[in-house]
Amino acid sequence: MLSLIYVEVILPLPLPGTFTYSVPDEFADYAQPGHRVVVSFGKTQFHTGVIRRIVEKQDHLSRIKPIIDALDLEPLVSEDQFLFYEWIAEYYLCTLGETLQAALPSGFKLSSEAFISLAPNAEPDLYILTEKEEWILRKLEDKDLHINDVRKLTGLEQPIKLIKSLQERGLIQLLEKLKDKYTPKREKRIRLTQPYLQEAQLDELLQQLERRTKQIDALVMYLRDVPVLQDPSQNLLGASKPEMIKEGVSPSSLQTLIKNGVFEEWDEIVDRFGYNSLNIGPLPELSDIQGLKRDQILTAFETQRTVLLKGVTGSGKTEIYMSLIHQVIEQGGRVLYLLPEIALTTQIIGRFRKIFGNRFGIYHSRFSDTERMEVWKKCLKGEFDFIIGVRSAVFLPMTNVELIIVDEEHESSFKQHDPAPRYHARDAAIYLAHQLDAKILLGTATPSLETYTNARSGKYALIELNERFSDQPKPIYQLVDLTDERKRKTIKGSFSSRLLNELQEVIGREKQGILFQNRRGYAPVVMCESCGHTPKCPNCSVSLTYHIYANTLNCHYCGYKESMVETCASCGERSLKTVGLGTEKIEEELSILLPEVRIQRMDLDSTRSKYAYQDIIDRFERREIDVLVGTQMISKGLDFERVELVGIFDADRIIHFPDFRSHERAYQLLTQVGGRAGRKLERGRVIVQTNDPSLKLLTQIQQEDYEGFYHDEMKERHKFRYPPFYRLIQVTIRHKDKQTAYEAADQLSFFLRKQLGERSSPPIEPTISKIRNYYRFQLVIRLEKEGINLPGVREFLKSSRDTLLALQSFKSVRVHFDVDPI
Repeated sequence: MLSLIYVEVILPLPLPGTFTYSVPDEFADYAQPGHRVVVSFGKTQFHTGVIRRIVEKQDHLSRIKPIIDALDLEPLVSEDQFLFYEWIAEYYLCTLGETLQAALPSGFKLSSEAFISLAPNAEPDLYILTEKEEWILRKLEDKDLHINDVRKLTGLEQPIKLIKSLQERGLIQLLEKLKDKYTPKREKRIRLTQPYLQEAQLDELLQQLERRTKQIDALVMYLRDVPVLQDPSQNLLGASKPEMIKEGVSPSSLQTLIKNGVFEEWDEIVDRFGYNSLNIGPLPELSDIQGLKRDQILTAFETQRTVLLKGVTGSGKTEIYMSLIHQVIEQGGRVLYLLPEIALTTQIIGRFRKIFGNRFGIYHSRFSDTERMEVWKKCLKGEFDFIIGVRSAVFLPMTNVELIIVDEEHESSFKQHDPAPRYHARDAAIYLAHQLDAKILLGTATPSLETYTNARSGKYALIELNERFSDQPKPIYQLVDLTDERKRKTIKGSFSSRLLNELQEVIGREKQGILFQNRRGYAPVVMCESCGHTPKCPNCSVSLTYHIYANTLNCHYCGYKESMVETCASCGERSLKTVGLGTEKIEEELSILLPEVRIQRMDLDSTRSKYAYQDIIDRFERREIDVLVGTQMISKGLDFERVELVGIFDADRIIHFPDFRSHERAYQLLTQVGGRAGRKLERGRVIVQTNDPSLKLLTQIQQEDYEGFYHDEMKERHKFRYPPFYRLIQVTIRHKDKQTAYEAADQLSFFLRKQLGERSSPPIEPTISKIRNYYRFQLVIRLEKEGINLPGVREFLKSSRDTLLALQSFKSVRVHFDVDPI
């Protein structure tokens, strides 16, 4: 029997395993492992998948579909990446397709959801068109078409080849392009024409333009930025036309100079990120203690793969990272540097850019698909020496990686919650370092209990840096008793008298302050004083949060929004009041109490646009802002030299949150945000407003007693069988009918408890029991760290889920696993 070539394809879908397709002869050279292919899936759908491997088969020829198209000349995904993706899928109990969906930028994944439109300047008269092509182009004159519309109009089951033909002739454009959504960024540049590179000719030109001041301005600006008289070779690079216009040059004057032959204009493909320097600048000089700790890290790497750098806030860990990165790339290696938040990457990038020029890439979710695809492609080509990115950067196709740095390793932002894979980037990076035979450095002032336990036990090397840079004194924590201030009636709004007075004093000395409240919006609850009614989200079991600037009530879980009303929806009375405190309310109260103060809010609502983080940080650094009010994004490693005061609101809610990690998170969060104070000259002050200043945890934070906190917390964790003594797996069961969700959870609990016994809990209804119209129940599985066949448990969990979902009454139930939940 004839032997054909088949490929196993991973599709970015929540389905187990790979899917087999045959390879037509025309694609034989372009269908290799790691290449993308377009395949038919189901009756009408098509998707872009990635070939995992080539196989040979001799049976079931009629049942296997051929691939529709091959999209790459070179592999997009390497073998190392495949192995890493497979580990993610196995460890975090998800499918390989879900892992691929998370890993690849969406621009690489064409599906049947794509649209087509007429290309700008399309000239169909230049081509011989088929009847179907003419018909499609006429339709596109009226509106864009969905791929399914093209299928219906042409009668073609798979209209891919027709679409490709029109696109290759420049007649249409795809909102998700078939061959490659990535297109290089082009920029119009200008330069002086050859006659004007001599000083005499330039002088003569300036005399001719004596009365044309705008043209002279354009010429002078060009000569300022491109000193052709000192170095004529610089004229070859020229200057960016858009940047000159942006700086105030008259577009019409510039165009006149081009028309008259003074400048010549051309299009050039430019780096989308606009970096110019190719040289490494001077590294910051390390202090004696920083140099010592760097050397200790290098020594530790000789015997251990993983090192924890436990350095207090303001100790200069970033400078140590820079030195290590410089050493690695000078020796020909590459580095992956992970940060927990986009806000943090924004400030770090500027510091690294001054030293490393354009030798590194940046990768985070605020970049467009095209920008992320560009970083991916440059990684494939080895054009970056290192990457700075958030958690998804662990999926990038980097080669020759010798060092991975995970900064602020304790941060919960490294954990992906929804959708799957629900991975933790720190733990994934540790595995990736093992796979790539690289070293990994974890840095933080407040280690997670799991990481610190591994370091104390010798599994990781531990390096401690307990002094701030340049002997800068550590901030002073002051605990303000709100109960006492209420009795004395000295509170103004949400501000204690001490916080308000000290804030006023700091600003009077032209210093800056940060106010921290880990809840956005104006107030988390709106309540009727007459009947007690509270507006709730119709899709989730939560109260709606009031946002004063938009005058809306918002759900922070599903995005539901409705306008704020003046009367109660239940009793009709005009007696609505807000309850609780959000960043918007702090901003409003402060503007009333201190009207002369320049205030800026930094939370998810105020930073939705692409460059909002950078704009706020830049303005704060330029002292255009006196007080920054924000959520936890302001706590993560930001470095502002003039901040002397940090005020912390609602500390009690953080400490007493119903979660076994609440004390750990409170210690980390209050220590980190307090560390923003006094990082350069003056000693910083941190004012914590609380109803119970006698809490032991607050005293430990005040005294920077991490060891005392660690020992107290470990006793509680051991007593109640929590990490790091036990491994947790959380199973969530969801359905639109509450009773069905409970019955499914109860049945699954029965399956699990037969094998796992008391390791599996009975069904638990979480605090927020409904999200996006799905009722939720949870099971918590506690597994000992030793003596457990973890791969066997994983397989048992998946088979138990599959058994449950095979039952007729539970086919529409959704079940997902969260390994190592936080």
